[in-house]
Amino acid sequence: MLKISGLVKRYGEKCAVDRLDLHIKAGEIYAFIGHNGAGKTTTIKACMGILSFDEGEILIDGLSIKKSPLECKRKMAYIPDNPDLYDFLTGISYLNFIADVYGVSADERNKRISELSEKLGLKSNLANKISSYSHGMKQKLAVIAAWLHDPKLIIMDEPFVGLDPKASHVLKEMMREHCDKGGSIFFSTHVLDVAEKICDSVAIIKDGRLVTSGKMEEVRGDSSLESVFLELEDNNDE
Repeated sequence: MLKISGLVKRYGEKCAVDRLDLHIKAGEIYAFIGHNGAGKTTTIKACMGILSFDEGEILIDGLSIKKSPLECKRKMAYIPDNPDLYDFLTGISYLNFIADVYGVSADERNKRISELSEKLGLKSNLANKISSYSHGMKQKLAVIAAWLHDPKLIIMDEPFVGLDPKASHVLKEMMREHCDKGGSIFFSTHVLDVAEKICDSVAIIKDGRLVTSGKMEEVRGDSSLESVFLELEDNNDE
């Protein structure tokens, strides 16, 4: 579903991502772990076609994000770490705008908006302007918008930040349901216990380079993901 091959992104003399190779398959929830500044957000933005990159290739369902950006973006959804929404719109107006962009029919959008907003506890606030929303409410709206056109691949950057415990639980269920239907999810997080519980696979990145990747049980072994992460961080500092 998502194949990253030899990805290189430089900012001047600094190499933010250094020859990264990752393969996220259909049906997988894939965690992307690393300290602040490790290259996670840069990688994610390159996958979304937001950032250009210097070397390598990114394929979305077999299509190049460089050569076929619009076709790739139709297959994807993106939730950034700090959703930048249109504050002058109401929640429902924003969701209808997103549905229009992706060509979601009136019946289908109404059904999905109703179901998802009910699940996430945002239904009663959809008529209010986004400017009145808390950070958590904006995050919920971004989640609904991402699921609205039933994308094959959902990419998220720290999706649980700002969500209350119930909404976090609902999002985890939505992620699993999406992948059980054949979709894929690639997301960065600092909440390692959540990643350990819900993810099929994991990659750990440090200073733009892949440290390890694979099935969660293989990477974790008999330890915890947190222990493995801290050990790899320490070993790479020596």
